[in-house]
Amino acid sequence: YQWNGPFYFIQGADPQFGLMKAWAVGDTNNGDDEWGEEIKLAEEAVQAINKLNPKPKFFVLCGDLIHGMPGTQWRKDQEQDLKTVLKNTDHDIPLVFVSGNHDIGNTPTRETIDNYCKNWGDDYFSFWVGGVFFLVLNSQLYFDSSKCPDLKQAQDVWLNEQLAVAEKHKCKHIIVFQHIPLFLRKPDEDHDYFNLEKSVRQEIMERFHKAGVKAVFSGHYHRNAGGSYKGLEMVVSSAIGCQLGEDTHGLRVVVVTDEKIVHRYYSLKELSSQDIEKELLDMLAKQN
Repeated sequence: YQWNGPFYFIQGADPQFGLMKAWAVGDTNNGDDEWGEEIKLAEEAVQAINKLNPKPKFFVLCGDLIHGMPGTQWRKDQEQDLKTVLKNTDHDIPLVFVSGNHDIGNTPTRETIDNYCKNWGDDYFSFWVGGVFFLVLNSQLYFDSSKCPDLKQAQDVWLNEQLAVAEKHKCKHIIVFQHIPLFLRKPDEDHDYFNLEKSVRQEIMERFHKAGVKAVFSGHYHRNAGGSYKGLEMVVSSAIGCQLGEDTHGLRVVVVTDEKIVHRYYSLKELSSQDIEKELLDMLAKQN
């Protein structure tokens, strides 16, 4: 629970093994029978992270680990190949997994969530790093919980308890990870596939604002975006895998300081080639 100086972590999103081929052939339901390109990109991400010095406190993947929806043909192979790549992550860098819509389905069920949990760990949980409280949420329960309303209710009850814990321990910051962004650019933008429904979003934003949550990090959009609501920053990171906009395959470096959260998105090439250690150390030192 104790703050002991600035640190940083790495956020990635949407390795989504299988989407690049599916997108290229225009068949996102069954065109995902190849993912060699994504394997290479994920390997590049892991190698870049392993080279960083000082080491990040953890590496969080904000959902859509694979493309194959629950029950589809290539899903198990995609999961296995992603695990094989991630096993090479430096053992001193913990991996944090966030469930996305492709991991548990657009309309999740108890069964799809159970399967995810068996494979990747809990669909929502909290953890502490040096006085900072992190919350991982299952955003599908906010997107469409029609087939498992009791699970949405359970996450809500748990979230209130966790926010009370954060207050009790006077944590330095609260940071949230979820797959679907609350919003992409403006808190009152229209609802579509890439954000949460307006009334749901408003309720969550208010709850986070009252609890003093500093930032929400998400993926899902396959492009970089973001905005803020009453001091709560919404950070949307582009994908390790398939890009749907102008961004490049990359990762976000997030420095947590006494006062604030500073972050920057790097392409995998920048992370691997340029000496970002100096930049990192400067960012950390500046904030000390």
